[in-house]
Amino acid sequence: MTAESLHASATELLTEWKPDTGSDASLREAMLAFLGSAPRGCLREHAPGHITASAVVLSHDGREVLLTLHPRVGRWIQLGGHCETGDETVADAALREATEESGIPGLRLDPDLYGAQAHPITCSLGVPTRHLDLLFRITAPPGAVPVRSAESVDLRWWAVDALPPDADVLIR
Repeated sequence: MTAESLHASATELLTEWKPDTGSDASLREAMLAFLGSAPRGCLREHAPGHITASAVVLSHDGREVLLTLHPRVGRWIQLGGHCETGDETVADAALREATEESGIPGLRLDPDLYGAQAHPITCSLGVPTRHLDLLFRITAPPGAVPVRSAESVDLRWWAVDALPPDADVLIR
C-alpha cells in the first residue's frame, strides 16, 4: 500500500460517483475537498479524519444484509474499517475488511462506489476523529454462514426490510 495509491483510488471513486440526492452530492464534494487538502487522508494516522472502507454485505439474493454490533459504536452497522498495509485501493480494503469481519470466503465486490457516509468517532487512535466512509456493495455466496470476529459484539443477517431500529446502514 502507498498513501498515494489509496488517495488516488478514493479520489477516482468520488469523482466518478453520481449521487442521487443533494445531500450525497454535498458529501461527495466535501470528501473531495478533504482529499485535496490531505494527501495522507486515507491513513488511520491522519487524526483530523480519514477515509475508511465500508462494506454493505448482502446475501446472494439481496434479501438480507450482514450487520455487526460494533463494540465502540454500540449499534448495528455495516462491516468495514481502516485502510491498511497491503491495500492498494479503498475497494481492496473494503473486501479485506468484509472477509475478516464476516469469516465468509468467496465474497464478490462491486467495484463501483455504493455510497458514502461521515461519522464522528473515537477510533483506535484514542482521540476524537471523523471516519469518511466509502461504501461498497459486496455479495455473499449462497449459504454463507458468518463467523463473528473479535472486532464485533455480535454479527448476524437482517432482512433488508426489517433492520434493527438503531441500525446505521445504507441500503439502496
